[in-house]
Amino acid sequence: MKSLLGALIVATVATGLSGSKARSEGEAAIRAVLEAQVAAWNKGDVDGFMKGYWNSPATTFVGSSGIKRGWQAVLERYRHDYPDRQAMGKLEFSGLEITLLSSDSALVVGQWRLERAHDHPGGVFTLVFRKFPQGWRIIHDHTSVVSGQ
Repeated sequence: MKSLLGALIVATVATGLSGSKARSEGEAAIRAVLEAQVAAWNKGDVDGFMKGYWNSPATTFVGSSGIKRGWQAVLERYRHDYPDRQAMGKLEFSGLEITLLSSDSALVVGQWRLERAHDHPGGVFTLVFRKFPQGWRIIHDHTSVVSGQ
């Protein structure tokens, strides 16, 4: 009986440790996607920024202009709203909270801010990430502007 109890304890601890490692790796991979998006944005590279999104008709973006469905529609929204470097400004994400929901899905909450010559808009976002063979990608983005950010 003692050996069975000992084996169960070892198995539980090992599972918890491997789960903790997978969680850390997932969080690090998601942070890397977001950091790559910021770097691309700050170079004026909207196409590079979009590499963080799942390239699928099922990708969604929700914002002040409504719901955009599909990767292409999200790309067109960014190109329309940010037609040049001046409009894009310098992007910063902060306050990131990453919650792994499973081994292949995560919820990310955070704040965004743009530094531009004449204004500094900012707000909050909620992202749903999914892990694909190519890595973690955003499948749903809900971004809001918050006054005074």
